[in-house]
Amino acid sequence: MPTEILMPALSPTMEEGTLAKWLVKEGDTVSSGDLLAEIETDKATMEFEAVDEGTIGKILIPEGSEGVKVNTAIAVLLEDGESADDISATPPKAPEAAPAAAGNEAATPEAPAPAPAAPAKADGGRIFASPLARRIAAQKGLDLAQLSGSGPHGRIVKADVEGAMATAPAATPAPAAAASALAAAPTGPSADMVARMYEGRDYQEVKLDGMRKTIAARLAEAKQTIPHFYLRRDIKLDALLKFRSQLNKQLESRGVKLSVNDFIIKAVANALQQVPECNAVWAGDRVLQLKPSDVAVAVAIEGGLFTPVLQDADTKSLSALSTEMKDLAGRARERKLAPHEYQGGTFAVSNLGMFGIDNFDAIVNPPHAGILAVGTGAKKPVVGDDGELTVATVMSVTMSVDHRVIDGALGAQLLQAIVDNLENPMVMLA
Repeated sequence: MPTEILMPALSPTMEEGTLAKWLVKEGDTVSSGDLLAEIETDKATMEFEAVDEGTIGKILIPEGSEGVKVNTAIAVLLEDGESADDISATPPKAPEAAPAAAGNEAATPEAPAPAPAAPAKADGGRIFASPLARRIAAQKGLDLAQLSGSGPHGRIVKADVEGAMATAPAATPAPAAAASALAAAPTGPSADMVARMYEGRDYQEVKLDGMRKTIAARLAEAKQTIPHFYLRRDIKLDALLKFRSQLNKQLESRGVKLSVNDFIIKAVANALQQVPECNAVWAGDRVLQLKPSDVAVAVAIEGGLFTPVLQDADTKSLSALSTEMKDLAGRARERKLAPHEYQGGTFAVSNLGMFGIDNFDAIVNPPHAGILAVGTGAKKPVVGDDGELTVATVMSVTMSVDHRVIDGALGAQLLQAIVDNLENPMVMLA
């Protein structure tokens, strides 16, 4: 029986994507693991693999199509002995869903009809269940939050629902008032209202891609819901610059060249170990305090930005961090990062010093507890330890903090630790 190939969920939060390119055509024979298409999510272009073998009988969604919803049928796969005539003669079946992919793996969800929206646990966490499992649970009146999944990563599948007793009462519709409260808050004048303001003026309309839409939504949410506060310090860089020059001479034969940003990443990672209460994230009704220092670093790309995460940054050498950061930044600019490479982390670094920016205030990227905004280093007059006026290279930084996770005094301790690490760089190697 023909099988529908559905738009996969290539990350836990993906709701739609762009079918950028088909890598197969109608009539091609494919096996499990063969690449079928390239799909653009809000952050990256990822390859979609076949999970079954057969022949591509019909392509339903042409390449270049935008806003294709997850679980939409994009093609039909024929089994051995079937032809294109079987597609219209028999409704295509859909296989049991695989878990959402987290890299170049792909999932083929199981039901051709739209499934109920993904449920959530009482604590706000998402329940991972296949579309067919959600639909059967809704029909039987089962609460998925009460079920345990036997699929990969605890995903609830058809067998879990069919094996459960249908004793839970059917969910009652939410009151209209509650539904209204969940609606998105007004964000300003509508597109038509703004356009009318500029009637008669010469302008070009720029269509928003998935990345820009996501950035707009997440940062607007962050600024509205996160109680930010800001801590500012000046950092003297002369000792660091001298130490960096010495290290780079020694590392030249290995092809490694350390940047000031590499030292900043290391300083933040070590500081999170020195003030472990700050190595945490906001999780709705609780705080998760992490043990490793996973530091996110903002990387500007055409049309947006990525924040790739350097995991276990506190345990890595400066040269290892430098090499890893260059690799992540390069692949970020090509939109080739897998979701697990830019999701997570507890704290972020955003450096605009190379653009000549003296200082700025960055927006905390949830669920992070804070972000360090780094300005340029410049020669400035300072009063030395001996009380005499001298000249030093000074860098201004601003730390934006989520007050739900970190209080003022604790944030001050973290920033002091960052300053100490950068002004005494040899300590970071101890």
